[in-house]
Parts: sequence; structure tokens; C-alpha cells
Amino acid sequence: MTTTSTSTQPSEDTISPDKLAAPTKARLRSLDVFRGITVLAMILVNNPGSWGKIYAPLRHAAWHGCTPTDLVFPFFLFIVGVSIAYALSGAKLMPEKHTSTILKIVRRGLTLFALGLFLALFPKFDFETVRIPGVLQRIGVVFIIAAIIFLKTERRTQILISIFLLVGYWVLMMFAPVPGIGQSNLLPTTNLAAWLDNTLLPGHLWKSTKVWDPEGILSTLPAVVTALSGVLVGQWLKKKDDAGNKIAWLMVWGVICTCLGLIWDLHFPINKSLWTSSYVLYTSGLAMLGLGMCYWLIDVKGYQKFTTPFLVYGVNAITVFFLSGLIPRILGMIKVNTPTGEVDSKTYLYESFYTPHLSPYNASLAWALTWIFFWMVILWIMYRKNIIIKV
Repeated sequence: MTTTSTSTQPSEDTISPDKLAAPTKARLRSLDVFRGITVLAMILVNNPGSWGKIYAPLRHAAWHGCTPTDLVFPFFLFIVGVSIAYALSGAKLMPEKHTSTILKIVRRGLTLFALGLFLALFPKFDFETVRIPGVLQRIGVVFIIAAIIFLKTERRTQILISIFLLVGYWVLMMFAPVPGIGQSNLLPTTNLAAWLDNTLLPGHLWKSTKVWDPEGILSTLPAVVTALSGVLVGQWLKKKDDAGNKIAWLMVWGVICTCLGLIWDLHFPINKSLWTSSYVLYTSGLAMLGLGMCYWLIDVKGYQKFTTPFLVYGVNAITVFFLSGLIPRILGMIKVNTPTGEVDSKTYLYESFYTPHLSPYNASLAWALTWIFFWMVILWIMYRKNIIIKV
């Protein structure tokens, strides 16, 4: 990881997923803000005071279905895709630099994977049971694949690849028999994706299930399409066209993709853990609508005063996501003696300052909001000092 404190905007060769952005002349403040809103939401849903006391919108769907929380991860992958289109547009026009650019892409993707693996290992570093898939791991893999596809193919080919992956995944999940089990199904432990995870990564899966993983191997293929939808949108926004026309078509396609996802849901249910094809269309459509609204308000209409709290999250997105996962683990290592026995420092703080004064659900939410404001102060200081940590 490197740190910069200069005021120069990133060039088109800056391809860190955390700082993938437009070159100086075409930079989208709305993209940084949309990224910041998404990362802020990630921290909110990942840091409740008590996992047993969470308001329904801040929970993932139990299996099929989609809550607001289920929008966060695909929105981030969509943003990565949009950023790829901006960051690599210059390199795409220079085939002689493709090899060196691909090496940079792979290095950054593997760095993200390594950071995710470090979080899974910390603090015990038990390599025998470490969870290999994960959020940062998926971001790294998807970034590598989507960036190379953008670099080496044209828009029409990217659309065809997206269709092939979505339809192919639907065929595999709905019609291919599951080895050792029989007929295809979408049940949590016996579907084809779960079988593949358990076959290739036994003992290295999500600890809550042990036999399948929500960021598993097969479901990463449709996740690539989530990023490619962002790549396609990024290319559209970069076109030299009237801003109103670009926004209008972005919103139209957002509605179309959302509706197609809902229609496909009738046969291939929307499901985050399986990252179903209907889920890709549905969440990508909503992401288009969200980005379109931000683009219109911030970059076209110029309403920017309210954006700084989200902007500070957006320019150091990977950094704050990584640290917000690391610090709670460190708090769990620090023990405090209390009249009822020894507890970790997180439990001590939560039960001392939150649960005595608020209802269980509000206390849990207040703890998460505290983390939001804690990181906002740090990120605001970094933003004022122009400190951007690039992965």
C-alpha cells in the first residue's frame, strides 16, 4: 500500500480499485460520493453492537430475496466497474502498454486478495481452517477479470460476455445435476455452487456454514457481470454527449435492468449468497439509478456542499473498509476485568455506555453509528491533508 499527499488528481493509469477514477478533465465527483455512500453502508451493516439485535433493513435476506443491506456489495462492484472504464480508457488505446497494464491490474487484484486473507487469518493465523473466499478476495478477483476484459475487448463483446455468463450460470444452477446429490436445486447446502465450494475448498469456507460460502467460486462468475455492468455505464458516461441525454438513458436502462431482474426472479430467485443472474440485473439496475441520480445532482446541477462526508469515505474506500474490519478484531484481543468476569474491550465498552441507556436494537444501531462517525473524523483529517492510501 502506498500513500500520497499531493493534490494532483489520479491519471488514467491509476488503477487501484480504491482510487479508480476519472482523469483530471473528466473526474466524476458523483462517483466518489456514490462509492463513499456504499462503503459507509458497508461499515454500518458490518458493525452492529449485537448481531442478535439488528433492525430488519440492516440484515441480509435469510436466503432468497433482497434487503437494502444486500445492495451494498453489488453496488461496490458496480462502482469498481465504472471506475475501470475511466481509469483504463487511456491505456486501452495503447496496445503496446497492455502487458504492463495487465501486470499492474493483477498485482493490485492480488494485493486486495491478500488483504482479505490477512483479515481472515488475524489474529490466530490458523492456516488449516482459514476462510479463503471473502469480500476483499472477491473484489480482487472480479477487478482482475473485469479490467482485463475491458482492456482487451470492445463494448459489444463485453455485452456478449455478460449475457453468456448470466445465462450460463442460470443453466448450470437450474439444470445441471449436482454430483453425489442428484437433481439441480437452490437449497443452501446442496446446490451446485455449494458442492463446488465444498469440493475445492473443504475446511476453508465461511465459518457460519462450513460447507458453502457466499463469496464462493462459481458465484464469482456472475459477480464479474456486476462489475461489467459498471464498465458499460462508465463508457457511456465518458461519451461526448449532452449530460441530460446520458442521464436519461442511464435511468431508462436502470429501470429496464431492475424490471428484468424482477421478471427473472420468478424462475431464478434473487439471491445474494448465490449471486443469481436475476440478482445481478436487479442490483445493477438499482445501481444505475443511484449513480444517475448522484451524477445529475452533483456533477450536472452542482449540488456539492452536502457531499463531503461521503466524499471522504469514497477517496479512501478500501483503506477504511480494511481498517474497520481489523480494529474490532484488535478490540476483541484486549481483555478487561469486570465484577462479573473478564470480557473483551468491545463488549466492555458496549455494555458500559450503550446497553444501559438504550433499547437493545437502538443500542446496537448506536454502536454502528459510532463507528461511522469515528471513521469519518479520521477520514476527514486525511482528506484535508490530501492523504490517499492506494492499494
